[in-house]
Amino acid sequence: MRIAEIYKSLQGEGLLTGTEAVFVRTSGCNLRCRWCDTPHASFKPEGEDLSVEEVLGRTRLLGCSHVVLTGGEPMLLAELIPLCRGLRERRLHVTIETAGTLYLPVVCELMSISPKLSNSTPEERDAPRWPRRHERTRHAPEVIRRLIAEHDYQFKFVIDTPEDCDEVERYLRDMPEIDRRRVMMMPQGRDVGELAERAEWMTPYCQRQGLQFCPRRQIEWFGPVRRT
Repeated sequence: MRIAEIYKSLQGEGLLTGTEAVFVRTSGCNLRCRWCDTPHASFKPEGEDLSVEEVLGRTRLLGCSHVVLTGGEPMLLAELIPLCRGLRERRLHVTIETAGTLYLPVVCELMSISPKLSNSTPEERDAPRWPRRHERTRHAPEVIRRLIAEHDYQFKFVIDTPEDCDEVERYLRDMPEIDRRRVMMMPQGRDVGELAERAEWMTPYCQRQGLQFCPRRQIEWFGPVRRT
């Protein structure tokens, strides 16, 4: 399996914010979000080919009780199935971060699903072959339903403008199976200033709508750098 990086850091988003974890970032993605903050795992995938046993060995050396499998899109890789099984055998807490467009019969403690809204579709000038493919692929409701039926979960929506909030509400009306208490609204932004600007209006919106505001603490703690 192609791995972009393996490192230890603090979880900056979601229900487990502040938890020390080993992050295993797979390389390769079936989407091309215009605001992607990990182009080394999507637009220009990097990394090395490692066996499941090698990945398990490297995570063991970093000595954490939590492991986050992220990307790119980790659900592209069938090796995720034995990798999750190996981590489970070591009694580790496993989070899988996915866009929710692909299904694999994996085991994990938390399925962290980040469906991509229309704000994610790339401009044709930036990725000429991708806008139509991305738009066709980004929403897979049957995959979402299967994932939330089989796993403990959280949802994270990337919000850029107030109009995106309306799109989330339409999404949740169409998917009543999703528990609103597990839905988080996360500001789009690559620096503290951008995040603070969106947080100013997103925080009261989330309070009114019964949703959780999800800050991106890793940017506040470390800045927009890799391996965080």
